[in-house]
Amino acid sequence: MSALYLASQSPRRRELLNQVGIAHIVVDSAYEESNVATTNPIEMVKEQALGKARHALGVPDGAIVLGADTIVVLDGVVLGKPKDEKEADSMLRQLSGKAHSVITGVALLIKGEEIVFHSETKVYFKDLADFEIASYIASKEPLDKAGAYGIQGKGALWVDRIEGSYTNVVGLPVEQVYDELVKALNS
Repeated sequence: MSALYLASQSPRRRELLNQVGIAHIVVDSAYEESNVATTNPIEMVKEQALGKARHALGVPDGAIVLGADTIVVLDGVVLGKPKDEKEADSMLRQLSGKAHSVITGVALLIKGEEIVFHSETKVYFKDLADFEIASYIASKEPLDKAGAYGIQGKGALWVDRIEGSYTNVVGLPVEQVYDELVKALNS
């Protein structure tokens, strides 16, 4: 297999690829990411993933490029990464006791083709107490995560259940990425 270039600085995506044994090289992307809510969140994450992959820097010809974008959607509203602690507090209060969707758009550039898909996981949150929210924000963990929480960290305490891919909620549906890589490389 040609080298896989990950056009993402997300430590979670790197960890997931490492966890399942998909060797990769991390590169920057010149794509200007936007977390502006649109009428179609699925199309938004797919376009952002494709933009990141297309604008990956330092990728040699013939390499495989992977771009991804993850958002949280609650009642049709996109919750991106909080800009500060106040916004993280607001997001966590909105998520408390409710179900929301985590949607990841993925783009693979391979053999001259653009393979773009998404994964959606339903996440059910428990009711959060004020002290839980305050303590979590003080940890700084929610500040670099869509929806202001990480299921792979302390945020796991508040997840009642999920429907769909766990790795998608972390930031990359590695089982789907693997399946698409196998299909593309064997075609």
